[in-house]
Amino acid sequence: MLVELKKLYSFEAAHRLPRVPAGHKCSRMHGHSYRVEIALYGPVDPATGWLVDFAVIDDAWAPLYERFDHHTLNDVPGLDNPTCENLCAFVWNALAGKVPHLAAVTVWETADACCTFRGGDS
Repeated sequence: MLVELKKLYSFEAAHRLPRVPAGHKCSRMHGHSYRVEIALYGPVDPATGWLVDFAVIDDAWAPLYERFDHHTLNDVPGLDNPTCENLCAFVWNALAGKVPHLAAVTVWETADACCTFRGGDS
């Protein structure tokens, strides 16, 4: 049996986008209530009945939460231009190898704006 498993996390953080045109509103420091959805895809282990224990995802996410929550994302090494797209790829790269069957990372910057990354060039 193949399944898609998802786990949702949230954090509060500030950022500014240094590479937008002069005068763009996102060039000013501002904050978001981010949501991050981590999706896995693969076969259910018949012995456990799981694809992956949710605790594995929680453990892999915890260091990212500590780095992001109530911090300025621009100060995180590797996130000097913390767009939703770059943040999505950053999370993917941090989880790859730690979360088996990783299929997608979706970052919601606002209630109606998100980006999904499924691996590849980052």
